[in-house]
Formats: sequence, C-alpha cells, structure tokens
Amino acid sequence: MNLQERINLLSRLGEYMLSDDDQWLQTKEKAGRINSWFTPEFVELSVKNIALQYLQKDALTKWATTYAIPETNSSPKTIGIVMAGNIPLVGFHDMLCVFITGHRAVIKASSKDEVLIKELVNTLALWNGEINELLVFSEMAKGCDAYIATGSNNSAGYFEYYFSKYPHIIRRNRTSVAILTGKENNEELNQLADDVYLYFGLGCRNVTKLYVPEGYDFHPLLNAFKKYDWLADLHKYKNNYDFNLAVLLLNKKTYMSNESLLLTEEKSFFSPIGQLNYEFYNDIDDITSSLKDNDQVQCVVGKKFIPFGKAQSPSLYDYADGIDTIRFLMGL
Repeated sequence: MNLQERINLLSRLGEYMLSDDDQWLQTKEKAGRINSWFTPEFVELSVKNIALQYLQKDALTKWATTYAIPETNSSPKTIGIVMAGNIPLVGFHDMLCVFITGHRAVIKASSKDEVLIKELVNTLALWNGEINELLVFSEMAKGCDAYIATGSNNSAGYFEYYFSKYPHIIRRNRTSVAILTGKENNEELNQLADDVYLYFGLGCRNVTKLYVPEGYDFHPLLNAFKKYDWLADLHKYKNNYDFNLAVLLLNKKTYMSNESLLLTEEKSFFSPIGQLNYEFYNDIDDITSSLKDNDQVQCVVGKKFIPFGKAQSPSLYDYADGIDTIRFLMGL
C-alpha cells in the first residue's frame, strides 16, 4: 500500500466517522455502555475532532509533504502501541502516525477504550484487506522493533524497564493550565469552560489549574462555568465532586464552588475530577518562564498562548508531550 492509498483510506474513514452508518452508531453507543465516562456528547466531540482535524485529505497530504514521507516505505518496522483509555480514541493519533509512515502497528488497546478503535480498524480492513497485516491488535505487543506507550507515571516506569532495549516514546502524566489576566470577556470565559470541563477534565489537554492575578474576581468565571452544571446530574461525576468537597471541608481549606466545580488555591498542576486549582501571581512573565519546558504541562491556554476553547482541538502537528512522533518513526 503506497502513501496515496493510505491517505485515500484515511480520508474515507473520516467521512465514515461523520456518517449515520448503523454499525458506527451502534458502536458509539456500545462504547458508552462499557465506559460510562464516554458520554454520547464527549464521544461525538472526539469523533468529530478526529474526522475534521486529522482525516481531511488536504490536511493529510500537506502533513505527509511536510515530512517528505516517501510513497513507499522500503524498510517498514513493527511498532508496538500501548494506548491509554482516559478519553475516547485517545490513542488514534499514534496509530495514525504509524500508518501514514508505512510501518506496521501492533496495538495494545485499553480495556476502557477498545470498542471504537477496533471498529475503525475493522472498517478499514473491509475496504482494504492489507489492513489486517498493517494494524493488528494484541494483548502483549511483544517482538516489536520500537514502542510508543502512554500511561501514568507509575506505568511509565514499567514501560521504561520493558522497552529500554528498543527505540521508544514513553508518555507520562501531563495536564494543562490557563493564565488569566482578569480582562477576559464572557465569551472567553465560556470558551475556557470547555477547556476545563470537556471529557470531565480527564485529558492531558484539559485545564486543571488557573494562574490569576492578585485580587482576581472569580464571580464572572463561576457564572460562565454554569454552562456545565448539567454534569452534576451524572452520578459518577457528582460522586467525585462530593468526595472532593468532603476532603476540602475536613482539611478546612478555603474553596469556592458552583453546582459542578470546586475552586481551591493549590500549587499542584493536577486536580481531581470536579475540582480546579488556582494560584495567584504578581508577574505574568515569571509564570510564563516557570512553565516553559515543564514536563508536567501539555498546554498553556491564554490570550498569548493556545486560544480559549481550543485546547481540545489539536491538529495533526500537536504531538503529545511535544515529541514529534513522525520524526521518531521516520528515523528508525
């Protein structure tokens, strides 16, 4: 299969993902039954972003041209991919990178997110039988030439041990932050709500901490965030909210809240589900400098950074952990 054939297949897959095909609709519904964090709204959002950001023919062609990906891979390797399962189809981009560069992928899908990815690969295989050799699922992903593995900080230690003899990309816990100036309008705060709440805050591109100037007025922010008060009707999310509220009360920590989010002053970049940390600053340049090349931060959202509301709409060139996956694969 040459590069143009791969691009054509991927473009067709994007059209399929946006379609009302019965099999695809049933698959999306099944994914939500197996993992209740995969609500219909968030599954649709992930699917739409992938189809529109990753699988447009012109975008794929430009991407391939940027890296001078050859029409045929004269020395294809077998790449093991260990996928995470925190948000729907979170491992798709890694699979896409392996496929577009003409390598063979052996995929260890997460039990939390295997329904959607397997259906998409099966659909590709129906259109072209070569897919059965190029995109393979396995519980072990052994005997590969290189590995791409995503997980927690704890699992990353195991990955480093097992894959140390092979070329590899090992991804750890990351999260995202927003820097506010206090001059944001209501529309920008509404868009920031998307960066915070989408996928229940479970993605590495979700904002889990705010930097705000001394004396910041939180009332407009909390009012803007009310657009997601409906999350409080979902029992798994509400259980986390209630638990974290109890922890704050027991520790006698100051907090603010609306129906769906707890705001508390905290140094940590990472916040639990239903909570958003914040920290005051005096000099925005100092904060910007401290975040530069920080290995815990995936994205910085703000007026001079990633625009509000765009954190969860990565392009083909937005690589996890800032590691260029295509360069890695072409250098094997």
